[in-house]
This record gives sequence, structure tokens and C-alpha cells, in this order.
Amino acid sequence: MILSLILALMFSISVLMKFLRANSMLQHWKEYGYPLWFMDVIASLELVGVIGVISSFWIPEVLTFACILFAILMLGAIHAHLFRAKHKPAMAINAGIMLICSLLLLWL
Repeated sequence: MILSLILALMFSISVLMKFLRANSMLQHWKEYGYPLWFMDVIASLELVGVIGVISSFWIPEVLTFACILFAILMLGAIHAHLFRAKHKPAMAINAGIMLICSLLLLWL
């Protein structure tokens, strides 16, 4: 349950940064070479995952789908950092941690 809350919080922050167009997020998005509208798509998918994690406290089966969604999104984030933007691997650590948390919840 604690891991679920941590993951929901981490993704909630990501959703807010994307929807509010935080300067750091805009800079990264420019480096990735993605159009800005795609940021809204990703933020919306992350929000769906957050809602899924929170609703899994009452409907446990939803957690599987939320974790799979998060894992796919984090694989994309790692790819964007390392291959599209050619960032140093340290820039993908947060996405890696979120991927590991998602996979742990999926496994548990």
C-alpha cells in the first residue's frame, strides 16, 4: 500500500508539471523532439494510471492495468532521455525508479 501511494504521488507530480508546463518539462520536451500536444497525451495517461492506483484500494484488479501502463510510459521516458535527447544516464534515474516501483507492484 505504501509503495502504491509513493508511485501515485510521484506520477501526480509528473502530471502537474506537464499540465502546468513547468520550464524544466518544456526544456526536456524540446530536447526529446516531441510536439507539445504529446505532453498532454502523456500527462493524461499518467493521470489515468494515478486514478487506477488510487482506485485499486477498492478494486484491486485495477492495479495490474495501472502498473502496466506506468511501466510502458517509463520505458518510453527512459528511451526519450537516453536515445532521443541523448541525456546522460543519470537523467533517466527517476524514470528507472518509477519503472522498478511499477514492476514491483505488478509482481506483488
